[in-house]
Amino acid sequence: MTITFLGTGTSQGVPVIACGCEVCTSTDARDKRLRTSILIEAEDKTVVIDSGPDFRYQMLRANVKHLDAIVFTHEHKDHVAGMDDIRAFNYKQQGAVDIYADERVQLALHREFPYIFENYKYPGIPQIDLHLIGTEPFDIGSISFTPIQVMHYKLPILGFRIKDFTYITDAKTVSEAEKDKIRGSKILVINALQIDTHISHFTLEEAIAFAQDLGADETYFTHIGHRMGKHQDIDPELPQGIFLAYDGLKLEI
Repeated sequence: MTITFLGTGTSQGVPVIACGCEVCTSTDARDKRLRTSILIEAEDKTVVIDSGPDFRYQMLRANVKHLDAIVFTHEHKDHVAGMDDIRAFNYKQQGAVDIYADERVQLALHREFPYIFENYKYPGIPQIDLHLIGTEPFDIGSISFTPIQVMHYKLPILGFRIKDFTYITDAKTVSEAEKDKIRGSKILVINALQIDTHISHFTLEEAIAFAQDLGADETYFTHIGHRMGKHQDIDPELPQGIFLAYDGLKLEI
């Protein structure tokens, strides 16, 4: 199974519009971060976690030719805004794309994309099959997902464990019970927004402490903002086994 980081940036992406800081003007490709998302490719299924505003370009850049499903972590715009662009896959595959989301996210999808759910199906609109998920494990073909509930300030969102790989974005606090679901992961992906304190995201220091507490063989930070600093400066200073992820990075699990 291959994991590809389609995007590793925060809600504004990096560079940020109209910003002239050293990160936003960096020529290092690792400092160019689209909105956070990953691609999971197994032998029988191809799945994306979250389809943010950059979804179309992410599909083109990663040369994705087939998509079976999208799994959503939560309803914020930087995670759902690009779902309309599954239309290309509908046309090529001649069928609907499976959408996995909890009840709150499904309500948000109805608000954001009402035309998809109207009785009259306007020609060319996205075709989806909605699947309700919660805290119980579920399968998409051979890929088994174990939901992990974390808190994005006061908003509960879902991360997911797949085999020995755990993916969490937009976390600020995680209960001990949910940490127990993560323990034993060989690869952990967790958000690390910036160095300074933030109300709803792990800071760099908090993410490092979380990673060291969980003890995965390798930890990768994602959902990174321009206030983190340049990749070439931050990554070498991280503890052993902890890395900044970057767009296009591939992991084998």
